[in-house]
Amino acid sequence: MFIIVGGTGHVGSATAEALLSEDQPVTIVTRSASKGDIWRKRGAEVAVADVHDVGALRAIFRRGRRAFLLNPPANPSSDTDVEERATVRCLLAALDGSGLEKVVAQSTYGARPGEGYGDLTVLHGLEEGLRAQLIPAAMMRAAYMMSNWDGALDAASRRGVLPSMLPPDLKIPMVAPKDLGAVAARLLQEPASRMEIHHVEGPERYTPANVAAAFARALDRAVEVEAIARERWEEAFRSFGFSEKAARSYARMTGVTVDEPELPASPIRGDIPLTDYVFEAARGHKATI
Repeated sequence: MFIIVGGTGHVGSATAEALLSEDQPVTIVTRSASKGDIWRKRGAEVAVADVHDVGALRAIFRRGRRAFLLNPPANPSSDTDVEERATVRCLLAALDGSGLEKVVAQSTYGARPGEGYGDLTVLHGLEEGLRAQLIPAAMMRAAYMMSNWDGALDAASRRGVLPSMLPPDLKIPMVAPKDLGAVAARLLQEPASRMEIHHVEGPERYTPANVAAAFARALDRAVEVEAIARERWEEAFRSFGFSEKAARSYARMTGVTVDEPELPASPIRGDIPLTDYVFEAARGHKATI
């Protein structure tokens, strides 16, 4: 049995779908019982638990042999670094005594030690915690998620702009959630070994200008990048409902992405190009308006 934490999110659901397509047994861990119905229809088992309930999560882990871990994002109106570090501690504590033979966890490009840089430092803490415990672990460092652009679909379709804190011509690794799910499913089924780190990105690297062009084709209208100046990043995050501390952390994380992008020489490359991802996202957006 494969246990999928975060199974109703982008990457967790893609991982579950990849495993189910191979007729592998899957248990989806979710906080919401209502979100489990669709997975039961697909042949998965569903376990309802909050990741902060260490005892409940450990009991679910004991049902399986291998688990996919994803640290769920905190409410942006909170101090996200504090909340997400607390969740990391719960995930690690639940592994103790779980009997699992291997775990695969999602991390991020640019993960680094320290504090106050959002996922970069929070997920480095997850990496180090998994390195310190006894269960063999594989870390899947994900490139900039193509799904991060989903929130810009409304501005692109209504105003013809793609708001971006990244410079229009900055080429960085990006990846579709389905590609991450496919890699996670493969890693879960590979032989267990000590700590491994795998970088995963799409078939090419892209710029925000490439994203705008993909939106333009998918929406059949002109779309231009609307660059947000660095001195306005924190203000922009606050306008999205982020707390002051979360806005500062996310702005610092964005700065690292711009100034120090991680560009591994030999990443695992997925199959889904940006244009295909954006087309599917735009089709889903049109269906909701």
